[in-house]
Amino acid sequence: MSLRATSTSFLLSASASLIAVSLLQLILYSHQTNAATYCNMFTGRWVPDQSYPLYDSAKCPFIEHEFNCKKNGRPDLVYTKYRWKPRDCNLNKFNGVRFLEKFRGKSIMFVGDSLSRNQWQSLTCMLHSSVPYAKYNLTRVDDVSIFTFTDYRVKVMLDRNVYLVDTVRERIGRVLKLDSIQGGKLWKGIDMLIFNTWHWWNRRGPTQPWDFIKIGNKTLKDMDRMIAFEKALTTWGHWVDANINTSKSMVFFQGISPSHYNGTEWHEPSAKSCIRQREPVFGSTYPGGLPPAVGVLKKALRKIKKPVKLLDITNLSLLRKDGHPSMYGLGGPTGMDCSHWCLAGVPDTWNEILYNMIL
Repeated sequence: MSLRATSTSFLLSASASLIAVSLLQLILYSHQTNAATYCNMFTGRWVPDQSYPLYDSAKCPFIEHEFNCKKNGRPDLVYTKYRWKPRDCNLNKFNGVRFLEKFRGKSIMFVGDSLSRNQWQSLTCMLHSSVPYAKYNLTRVDDVSIFTFTDYRVKVMLDRNVYLVDTVRERIGRVLKLDSIQGGKLWKGIDMLIFNTWHWWNRRGPTQPWDFIKIGNKTLKDMDRMIAFEKALTTWGHWVDANINTSKSMVFFQGISPSHYNGTEWHEPSAKSCIRQREPVFGSTYPGGLPPAVGVLKKALRKIKKPVKLLDITNLSLLRKDGHPSMYGLGGPTGMDCSHWCLAGVPDTWNEILYNMIL
């Protein structure tokens, strides 16, 4: 074989190898991209990570007393040193500057009960710690709190609306109207809405903020609370379909945030609350299973025609029996809060996932 033929053969072989490598790289990149795009961020486990928490609660001056476990004297801080690791991908690290730039000149609103307030406070702390010298102001008008990052013209708001549907005072008393949602006028035109309701649906006695339930022309003294919850979600879903402009607004539902008052659910029958719990349930499955409200919520969301994304935080939060204020919350030593979450803490992960969903 001539030298020229040998050189030509070598060049063709090298070119074929380069093409093969390039194709392999393209396939791998495509696979990684698809894995990230279609990854279930809600299936995974909690792993220790010394780079956490995402912020120092002492440097977030507006955390409310009931969530400020460290300031309230909680002695262990290991609960702040866990990171959520999805099974099939990695979450992008929260970047507060990128978040604020994405929403420059726009508005975000959390709508719901005190678990919405928990997540709202978490997000404002995460953003404040990212831009600690940026100007902000915090105001409240009736049931709406408005946290404004003035340099970015970003409003992060909270509308305290525990049922989403209306509670009104009538001649007979306070009436919970399952098919009325006049409060929705506050939500129109918001760029990102994160809704939530559940924890108040089973309240009875002095803490129940209504006297009657009304659905259609029927006024009832009470009814099956799960059915009432489903009917309220249906009313809310109709509001979304009738009022959301999908070219402007993104809609999320927070999901069902769990409580930990029964140790048998995590194979610790002697535990009657979350006090002195110092580590998560390890693994990816909660022994006690999911609360029934999760199924009701998912069924209601499937009926909505407009896009609503579920921030499906139930299972990952169930694994965090250690993340509640317990006696280091609003009630102090005489109280026991195993429903809300310490900040810094679990709601920061909800917001990390929200951030990844909107990238």
